[in-house]
Amino acid sequence: MASTIGWELYRTFLGVLKEGSLSGAARALGITQPTAGRHVAALEQALGVALFTRSQMGLMPTEAALALRGHAEAMESTAASLERVASSQGDGVRGAVRISASEVIGVEVLPPILARLRRQHPQLQIELVLSNRVQDLLKREADIAVRMVAPKQEQLLARRIGQIELGLHAHRDYLAQQGMPQTLAELAGHAVIGYDQTNAFIRSFAKTLQGFTRDSFALRADSDLAQLALLRAGAGLGICQVALARRDPALQRVLPGLFSLQLETWVTMHEDLRNSPRCRVTFDALVEGLQQHIAAAA
Repeated sequence: MASTIGWELYRTFLGVLKEGSLSGAARALGITQPTAGRHVAALEQALGVALFTRSQMGLMPTEAALALRGHAEAMESTAASLERVASSQGDGVRGAVRISASEVIGVEVLPPILARLRRQHPQLQIELVLSNRVQDLLKREADIAVRMVAPKQEQLLARRIGQIELGLHAHRDYLAQQGMPQTLAELAGHAVIGYDQTNAFIRSFAKTLQGFTRDSFALRADSDLAQLALLRAGAGLGICQVALARRDPALQRVLPGLFSLQLETWVTMHEDLRNSPRCRVTFDALVEGLQQHIAAAA
């Protein structure tokens, strides 16, 4: 019986596991909530086990559901692989390519690169996913990703672009009013723009950030774009890519000899897509464009 179960039932099962509710799974999968409910019920009936119990926290997975999760995720990975191989077929540079990047890279760096790419290949369709979360290329959440961490999966093609330098900057109007700090200790007397919640990136640079903690920030935002907007508005001192700041004469670097962070930058793609014309040209365009962006800060 179990061998005849359709993949869509397992797909919905995984959706409920990840989202914790039928409604959440329905939204994530683009189906209706009643359909999600029918899928789960059909899977439970076919397997002869209960997969979820209801609680105030939502749908809680049973032991049987947790035991099945790894196998269902393997099916999900295989389905994504089939899609990648199928999508890599065909002649010419045409069709959709899904690119994942961080907010700042996606808004401030990629647009001219992608505009130039589209002029060269007008049949190419670009889907740009902006998120500071690392998208899973193995499950085809994206075709190509621009990442600030080295990829660990062996199935990924990866090209190291180089290091993007981050430095402290402030608007010239802010510095005219508040003065230019000469030491890191003097930053305590300034309005510093920083993060609201600690994440893996912040923790990795904890030693470099030294005395910078959440409580020391006058303005807090976890959105990199929000921090950049505050910086450009003259709200205070903040961290910005050196290459981006050099585009804006109003932004001045602060304490360049005392504060610098380096972000390793990679362009990655699943190896199944190496023979896809549209993914190959997009990958190469991103590599070239990002290398030029890094060179602008040198």
